[in-house]
Amino acid sequence: MILHTFAFRWKPETSEALKQRALDEIRNLHTRISGILETHAGFNFSPRSQGYEFGGVMKFSDRSALDAYSVHPVHLELLSWLVPLIDAIEVDFET
Repeated sequence: MILHTFAFRWKPETSEALKQRALDEIRNLHTRISGILETHAGFNFSPRSQGYEFGGVMKFSDRSALDAYSVHPVHLELLSWLVPLIDAIEVDFET
């Protein structure tokens, strides 16, 4: 099992509407990309977040499923508008 984790710091110009769009689209990726087993995402409330305001976790069966997700057209379309709005960190690991 592979867990793909991520956290975002939003750039100052990011509207609340775009933040909500990101949440909605990320939460629904598993309905559009077959290799995602589970998706959990939300707005961070931890006081220890070092400025990361949004985070999530996705579960994949194996590394090949994660690799397929990385280049999937639906994921790439999301990244096309999201990446300019964030400073992100990702951590992937096997469980």
